[in-house]
Amino acid sequence: MKKIIYIVLCICFTSVGFSQADEETKQQIITADKQFWSGYNTCDVEKMIPFIDENIEFYHDKGGITLGSIKLAESIKNNLCSNNNFKIRRELIPNTTEFHTLKKDNIIYGVILSGEHYFYITKNGQKESLDGRAKFTHLWILKDKQWKMTRILSYDHKPAQ
Repeated sequence: MKKIIYIVLCICFTSVGFSQADEETKQQIITADKQFWSGYNTCDVEKMIPFIDENIEFYHDKGGITLGSIKLAESIKNNLCSNNNFKIRRELIPNTTEFHTLKKDNIIYGVILSGEHYFYITKNGQKESLDGRAKFTHLWILKDKQWKMTRILSYDHKPAQ
């Protein structure tokens, strides 16, 4: 009986999570994601571009489909970042992030990163206010030794509570 309990405890407390390669990849994606959103939050589109694949597909449940990095950059510049009296800031909601590696022949080629985020709005220099909440799914693909977002899904937008 003690042997069975020992085996069960070993199984329960043995790490069945990520490999070292998965953990390294996770950290790379987290870093790239933070840098991308730092650019977004400051309307620094040039800071965002290195993380976007030229053939990106962006699907937004309210804004439709945007295809290609040039169109996405133009959309951000001409919409979200065109009015100095309006600022938007995205913030990841803690503990909502999911990270899944994609592999072929046990080699990581991609990552699915998903979770939820809040959006804050500042209008006419007034105090920032919580505006909305949404879900996201990003497909990151390793291309030429660089991680690039190739698909972005932004959905389930609703007022934040």
